[in-house]
Amino acid sequence: MNFSTFNFSTQLNEGLNSMGFEKATPIQEMAIPIIQQGKDLIGCAQTGTGKTAAFLLPVIDKIFRNHTGEINTLIIVPTRELALQIDQAMQGFAYFLNIHSIPIYGGRDGISWEQERRALTEGADVIIATPGRLISHLNMGYVKVNNVQHLILDEADRMLDMGFYEDLMKIVKALPEKRQTLMFSATMAPKIRELAQKILNNPERIDIAIAKPAAGVAQSAYLVYDTQKPELIKTILANKAYQSVIVFTSRKISIRDIVKEIKKVTPNVMGISSDLEQDEREEVLRNFRNRKTQVLVATDVLSRGIDVENINLVVNYDVPGDAADYVHRVGRTARAETTGEAITFINQYDVEKFMDIEKLIENVIDKSPLPAAMSSGPEYKITVASKPFNRKPGGSGGGKPHFRKDGNSNSQQRGRPKPQGK
Repeated sequence: MNFSTFNFSTQLNEGLNSMGFEKATPIQEMAIPIIQQGKDLIGCAQTGTGKTAAFLLPVIDKIFRNHTGEINTLIIVPTRELALQIDQAMQGFAYFLNIHSIPIYGGRDGISWEQERRALTEGADVIIATPGRLISHLNMGYVKVNNVQHLILDEADRMLDMGFYEDLMKIVKALPEKRQTLMFSATMAPKIRELAQKILNNPERIDIAIAKPAAGVAQSAYLVYDTQKPELIKTILANKAYQSVIVFTSRKISIRDIVKEIKKVTPNVMGISSDLEQDEREEVLRNFRNRKTQVLVATDVLSRGIDVENINLVVNYDVPGDAADYVHRVGRTARAETTGEAITFINQYDVEKFMDIEKLIENVIDKSPLPAAMSSGPEYKITVASKPFNRKPGGSGGGKPHFRKDGNSNSQQRGRPKPQGK
């Protein structure tokens, strides 16, 4: 479907043409007409399906046709990275429309706070905010959201995972009851359905490839002990010329060590986490987008908040704790119908978590043999050692952890094994 089908204003179409937008994605085809009709919507879509444009374009078009100069749209997101990403998309789409937006998020200086305060009192057209920062402004009593016409919750499941439920409800109570509410989530967990029932009015629902990586992602995994991971990541990066790579780790304290190991095979690597100041994080992301940095080592804070084109490889250095986070990590590659590769390192403690991921995405992921120079890794099998917190202190009986390493070849141990029952 061509974007001209939606009958957007001429100026908006000019912005789309300048950005190279031609064919709408499935979620755009389904969501835009619903939003244009003024209906509430809950959309389940994986990362990289084009959902940002799906909600921004019809809202921008509405603002342009009836510009009041007040805050028209409030977009709530879980992270500052996602706020910046959506704001950048806004700037591109609304280039010819004289529509203004501002991202509002924590970790900034007093000048930024004052800029946010002016926008919330004098009226930017679109406010893109993280919950905590917006609550801080609301508590001051000067925020003018009494005429907001659109409330959009993006990555709603992530916000609930981060404990923002009470903040979201407080924000909703500050808004007019008569509004259009749009909610987007990668999964439809019970807590998402509960939130939707409370804040949406008879919503339409769209499901686009729920909780499954894009078809263009070639997924594989290695069974590997933690002590083997540094050598494995260096081997992978040294043996193939990847232009753009993200390495995800579940532990912020591991970033520095991983960066140090990767520098042994490529100097163009940087780490990013919440420990960095905001301007430092923005510089790291800018270098990664501009290909000055080849490899970016990050925590899950970026799995839903980074929009970089043509990422060739995603490496899950650790299996994510939540199965849905796997989808978001992997979703950084093979975006917008391109192709990419995703590799996961599975240690003996993460076997059960990875089985949960395979169950969620309804796919058994290939387990590749380790390089010949490396010793065998663990089996794809749940044992006592897979549950370290169940160990019996000081005993040598059934509670003593044991993980079998036998003389089988790598291909025998890891050659496309199927998940076993729990």
